[in-house]
Amino acid sequence: MAKRGLDITLALAGILMLLPLILGLVILLKLTDSGPLLYGHRRIGFGGREFRCWKFRTMVVNGDEVLEQHLRKNPSQAAMWKEQRKLVDDPRVTRFGAVLRKLSLDELPQLLNVLTGDMSLVGPRPVVKAELDHYASSTRHYLAARPGLSGLWQISGRSNTTYFERVQMDRFYVMNWTPWMDLRIIFMTIPAVAMSRGAH
Repeated sequence: MAKRGLDITLALAGILMLLPLILGLVILLKLTDSGPLLYGHRRIGFGGREFRCWKFRTMVVNGDEVLEQHLRKNPSQAAMWKEQRKLVDDPRVTRFGAVLRKLSLDELPQLLNVLTGDMSLVGPRPVVKAELDHYASSTRHYLAARPGLSGLWQISGRSNTTYFERVQMDRFYVMNWTPWMDLRIIFMTIPAVAMSRGAH
């Protein structure tokens, strides 16, 4: 109850404070791209329930097709994708989208996920169903918490960490959670995002 109360209070405050920025981003996105404003990727949440994790769309509309062709032509990139589920120079990302990702502004719509209870301000990194294979015995820890808008991964180098390290951080968070840990991570997220540490 304490965690949920903190989520609702800070998410509402965040939306109100960031409203001018959010509206500005909406206008810029509409001016630079005619596609959908938001992208809801299916992720696994608390107890294994699927939900749409909302982001400002930073990729081309036919992103899945572009990725498939890119990985087929670049075996080394395919290996990186299989291991990390990330690419340093993702061919799907638009020019403005790259800026949003670098500054983590693409994730602002996830404040709506926090309000609806699909996510928490702090928690494990939201993953797709296929990624749970990487979690092995840590899967039960992941499913015991709501995925977070931020978390230990966010303040610890993000894409500069290995997938195994991310899993271990998620497990540590769930096993050692306190309200004070959440507040500490929230405050540490601000400089981490401002300096774009580990952001691709």
